[in-house]
Amino acid sequence: MEYVFGAAGGAVIAAIITYFVVRGNAAKIQSEADARVKAAEGKAEALNREGELRIKDELFKRKASLEKEMEGQREALKTQEARLEKREDNLDRKLAMIDKKERFLETQEQKAAQKVDEAAKKFEEAEKVLDAQNKELRRVSGLSPEEARTAVLERVTKELDQEIGELAELRLRRAKEEADATGRKLLVETMQRCAAEVAANNLVATVDLSSDDMKGRIIGREGRNIRAFEKATGVDVIVDDTPGVVVVSAFDSVRRETAKLALAKLVQDGRIHPARIEEVVAETEKEMARLIDEAGRQAALDQGLADIPPKLLTVLGRLRFRTSYGQNVLQHSVEVAALCGLLAGELKLDVRLAKRVGLLHDLGKALDQDSEGTHPALGADLAAKAGEHEVVVNAIASHHEDVPPGSLYAILAQIADAISAARPGARRESLERYIKRMERLEEIANTHNGVEKAFAIQAGRELRVLAKADKMTEAECSRVCREIAKEIEEELNYPGEVKVTMIRENRFVEYAR
Repeated sequence: MEYVFGAAGGAVIAAIITYFVVRGNAAKIQSEADARVKAAEGKAEALNREGELRIKDELFKRKASLEKEMEGQREALKTQEARLEKREDNLDRKLAMIDKKERFLETQEQKAAQKVDEAAKKFEEAEKVLDAQNKELRRVSGLSPEEARTAVLERVTKELDQEIGELAELRLRRAKEEADATGRKLLVETMQRCAAEVAANNLVATVDLSSDDMKGRIIGREGRNIRAFEKATGVDVIVDDTPGVVVVSAFDSVRRETAKLALAKLVQDGRIHPARIEEVVAETEKEMARLIDEAGRQAALDQGLADIPPKLLTVLGRLRFRTSYGQNVLQHSVEVAALCGLLAGELKLDVRLAKRVGLLHDLGKALDQDSEGTHPALGADLAAKAGEHEVVVNAIASHHEDVPPGSLYAILAQIADAISAARPGARRESLERYIKRMERLEEIANTHNGVEKAFAIQAGRELRVLAKADKMTEAECSRVCREIAKEIEEELNYPGEVKVTMIRENRFVEYAR
């Protein structure tokens, strides 16, 4: 029993102890839980306060932004209201002006209607007066309306024809002036780019001697040396009293130059006898042949024309010893080729073909001493036989207008030929031919009716023609002036151009007594 009681008491005591222990732990746990709850509540309250502050700050910022935006919109509305008020004022003023103009237009319309009515009445009155005048005119003149109309039309037609002629003449003159100005500009630019020598060359066939004793040796015993020399060269040797000079004369320029060179070699060598003369002349002829070929080839190469046939180059080289009015023909041909090339370049034509035309245009001058015919015809025939292009052949034949030009290159050859020949100092002309040309110019003008007097001035480059004012009108003067210029072109050969100026003058003279 005691054992059971003791065991039961121990169990109760253990249960009591366990209860107090558990209660103590529960109290501790409760206190910790309470502390944690309070801490969590504090943090939650702090977070709530912070969130509220952030929300209030964001609301304040948004409110400020909205107020600023609303302020801008209010300013814009005020500006628009001011503009609208200004536009309303302008519209009011314009409406007032429109009303004023409408009233003015109504007044003007009324006045215009009144004037129209008055004009209609006056027109009716004028028609009545015109009818009365027409009846009176028919009665006085004895003409029917058809006859009067015909007379008026004839008079008006005549006046219109005269006005049309004057207008056509004015336009023709203006077109000619513009064309002349353009042509002169083109030619001047071309001539400035072609700066060639203009001094005329003169091949003087004289041989200088070291002493007059050499003249006797040239003549030889009983004149055998000079006869042998003249026979070998085909020239005439003139030995006169001129000191230190012997003159070689021949119509053929190549023979003359050959004789000149051969005689100069003989004089320098000193051995002068028939056998030596024949030997030197033969050597000189070979040398001249080389010089001629070289001159022709060099002239062609200078113009970039290396494909000219050798036969034509030989003939071209002979022009080195040919002169025309004192101007060296080969130099003239080279200059014409250069001018043709420059003109062709300005006109967008074939420059090589133009140079070929210019270089070969005077070929016939190397042949006209031994052949019949003009040098353009001889040169064209030679070029055709050598296989030259038909444009080149036509340009050679037509450069002095013996035949019509068949292309622009023929016209270029005529222009360049005239420019080269007309350069100051390029050519010389005899006094007799110069006077004859001047007289012929005046004679051509004086043959026309209504011409009072004609004067050739400026060395024949200008013709002044005085017209009789009582016999010629302005239009007739223009026509006669053109006819005179055309006749001069057809009948005369001259370098450059001849300006024809016709003057018509009215003079009224009265005497006070």
